[in-house]
Amino acid sequence: MQSFITATLFGALANAAPGWPGHGPSHPPSWGPGAPGGWGPPVTPPVAYPPGAPVNPPAGYPPSSSGVPTVQVKNGTISGVHSSAYNEDFFLGVPFAQPPVGELRFRNPQSINQTFDGTYEATSYAPSCVGYGGDDIGYPLSEDCLYLNVIRPSGYENQELPVGVWIHGGGLTMGGTQDQRYNLSFIVEQSVKIGKPIIGVSIAYRLAAWGFIASQEVSGQGQTNIGLRDQRLALHWLNENIGAFGGDKDKVTIWGESAGAASVGWHLTAYNGRDDGIFRAGIMESGNPVNYNSYRTVQQYQPEYDALVNATNCSSAIDTLDCLRFAPFSTLNTIFNATAGNGWNPIVDGDFIQRWASVQLAEGDFVKVPIIDGANTDEGTAFGPQGINNTADFVADATNQNGQTVLPSVFVPELLEAYSDVCANYVPPPTELSCNYTYGPPQGPGYRRSAGYFGDVVMIANRRGAVSTWTANGVPAYSYRFNTRPAGLPFTAGVTHFQEVAFVFNNTNGYGYNAAHGTINPFTNKTIEFYQLSELMSSSWASFMHDLNPNNFTGRHAGTPDWPVYDNGNPQNIVWDANVTELAYPEADTFRAQGIEFILSHAAAYHR
Repeated sequence: MQSFITATLFGALANAAPGWPGHGPSHPPSWGPGAPGGWGPPVTPPVAYPPGAPVNPPAGYPPSSSGVPTVQVKNGTISGVHSSAYNEDFFLGVPFAQPPVGELRFRNPQSINQTFDGTYEATSYAPSCVGYGGDDIGYPLSEDCLYLNVIRPSGYENQELPVGVWIHGGGLTMGGTQDQRYNLSFIVEQSVKIGKPIIGVSIAYRLAAWGFIASQEVSGQGQTNIGLRDQRLALHWLNENIGAFGGDKDKVTIWGESAGAASVGWHLTAYNGRDDGIFRAGIMESGNPVNYNSYRTVQQYQPEYDALVNATNCSSAIDTLDCLRFAPFSTLNTIFNATAGNGWNPIVDGDFIQRWASVQLAEGDFVKVPIIDGANTDEGTAFGPQGINNTADFVADATNQNGQTVLPSVFVPELLEAYSDVCANYVPPPTELSCNYTYGPPQGPGYRRSAGYFGDVVMIANRRGAVSTWTANGVPAYSYRFNTRPAGLPFTAGVTHFQEVAFVFNNTNGYGYNAAHGTINPFTNKTIEFYQLSELMSSSWASFMHDLNPNNFTGRHAGTPDWPVYDNGNPQNIVWDANVTELAYPEADTFRAQGIEFILSHAAAYHR
């Protein structure tokens, strides 16, 4: 029987890999096109700016700016590159912190403390932060990685446009802003088309042990959760400087998917929910304020830290953490590469993360700004373990102490009642697969029951809990379920994790989906409805970023119902579905009610 954590890391399909809260695949999954094997070094440089520009700018664009776009920020002058095809200005690889190398390795990010020497040319992506997984294949990596990118529509330089800040996923272990799947040009382009222009920003942050090393020594020096602090410093930098690009610092939406969505949740609850005025809204795609993992303690991480210290000959040092700061990069990289599956994740440090988010939400200690929060129908096919042949296998994985989200065994009777072996609890659900459909090896005949539970415990239950909490506190929340299976996925995978991303970014050309990553263009051989849904979703996201209303924009698809504000008296999701004429429809948010309530009511047992 395969453990929960192993299945989480390796059981998802290739097209699902980019957003896992787990860690990158070490071998292809057992179905679908297969994920890339290994963790090889980058092989190609990043593109200087988004490829595949349209031949002519869309109608409705303001006149193209001439010359090199230039802005004046606190630290000096920055020049970018203008795209006449998109009629956008790109500022790529803009530093927001001092390089976290040498003395600054394993330290909280430090603000830039000097002015630029001349004009800083921000014309190509910076290397991604060092990570370990399939998302990083083909992209240069470096410790010196704390940079951001700004994509603005031309002709709006002197206006104060709303800003969408993208935080990439990848399990806090891989990924980066170079990834062409996160090409912001298309959603920025769409925002102009619908009369709701926005500026798009993507930010980098340290990953794996580089960003989330934990131990008593780390806590003692106050250098905890530094990857999240990287994100926070980027948001503060934008608050100080986005006005120079034509953005409005008071109209920032933080936005992410999977671990990026969880990051949004951490910022909503950071410092016990303190509002620093650095964002006015949040969008979470398959991620929530309540952690997808059970939190591990410093004491639980200590053996991994001690093993690292021993492997780097730092055990005799007076300050082992300082010794690690000056260990050769190649030595640390080899160790982290070999142990990436162990995982380093945020901890409750009494500072950035002061308490479990479930407690904070129950007590109203979160930043009360409007949110979008959603998940995909079949999240569980990415997170459900394989080898589930019977109830005993299901229980063993749910209570596996080496798993990511661990249920104490005392609650097993309640679990089995809440997730009884009935078709209503199956994932994929009976609307996709007959109740009689049974998986063979390696998933096993009990797989669909297990996938229902694990998709809920990792993603879906906390989505429902979050929007319900926001509503109870009088804050607008919009909830969705994405229900469209793109190209490249077998029916047995259903609408699994990450599949909404191409639609939200309006990436209908499929940039970044390629053989090197074991994926194909999600729109390959698909009908016009798929393209229309992509346009609708990207427009809804951009509209929300613009004025907190996802419904009111030019060119909205005829017949599509409004996305309802979540109401605890009549809880509804909008369902994004290219297989219906309207492309979307509201549904009662009541599916698997008993199981999801079990998960939400046992948040403390899950240590989150």
